[in-house]
Amino acid sequence: MKKSLAGNAAFIAIGVSLGLIPLSGYEEGIIVLLCINCIAAMGVSLLTGFTGIFTLGHAAYMALGAYTAAIMTVRYGIHWFPAIVAGGFVAAAIAWLIGMPTLRLTGDYYAIASIGLGEAIRLILENWQSFTRGARGFPGIDSYTTRWVAVLFFTALGTGMFNLINSRLGRELKASRDDRIAASLMGFNTPSSRMKALLISAFYCGISGALLGGYMNFIQPSMFDMMKSTELTAVVVFGGLGSMSGTLLGSAIITSAMEYFRDISQYRMLIYGLMLVTIMVVRPEGVLGNREIWSFLPGLTPDRKGRDQE
Repeated sequence: MKKSLAGNAAFIAIGVSLGLIPLSGYEEGIIVLLCINCIAAMGVSLLTGFTGIFTLGHAAYMALGAYTAAIMTVRYGIHWFPAIVAGGFVAAAIAWLIGMPTLRLTGDYYAIASIGLGEAIRLILENWQSFTRGARGFPGIDSYTTRWVAVLFFTALGTGMFNLINSRLGRELKASRDDRIAASLMGFNTPSSRMKALLISAFYCGISGALLGGYMNFIQPSMFDMMKSTELTAVVVFGGLGSMSGTLLGSAIITSAMEYFRDISQYRMLIYGLMLVTIMVVRPEGVLGNREIWSFLPGLTPDRKGRDQE
């Protein structure tokens, strides 16, 4: 309980620091993008790193959130806050419809299905011109994603996620990831817990997409293609499967590196690929592996050697 309270306080302190630290306009933009990317990465990490369901189609949920918020704010004049939240719920609702038949698949089969479903959603958005404006994109979105808005959503969702992975549901997801049959024999309702993970994961990506639309002021289906889904999964693998803090650290490293090399944009993807290859060769389990960052700090974890000697 004390560790949970300390972790929540530390995360909130980080959020307040990100909101209060003096920054230039360009640096504020990087913080906003970082918060948006971290929210989406946390959603993918819950499903892939903590539940063991490998996905390559979560950019579609970002697209659903982005278009929901854009249509609600631009066409119907709804306030941006309920529009962002609605984007998350719409993404979760579509995830439920998709998950009912597909979550029975395991291993690579679900990953292949997620690619097809993600592309199907993108193509629907691209061809439904009367509602989404199709490939021309959706312009005129209000600039509601300020630094404070992005930081507040990141802090709230991040605190919720870290509490979730340490809750009973989090333990169910980890047990299901390690051995579904053993988890079922222990009394865990693995189909239900996997569905909950998918819905929460889609909700986070929907929120992220809605925030991205408010930051870019323009969205189009090509922004949420398979490449975007692959980037989200790569960030999770880069940080470490089963490590939420590793996911955030990996997202921070990759987002910062891509912005740093913006001036040589023709080489950005080459640098991005080299970063991924390097970490996979040097540390195949990811930056933090399956451990959280505080487990590397002295005094914050029990002394296992001392307990063994007792």
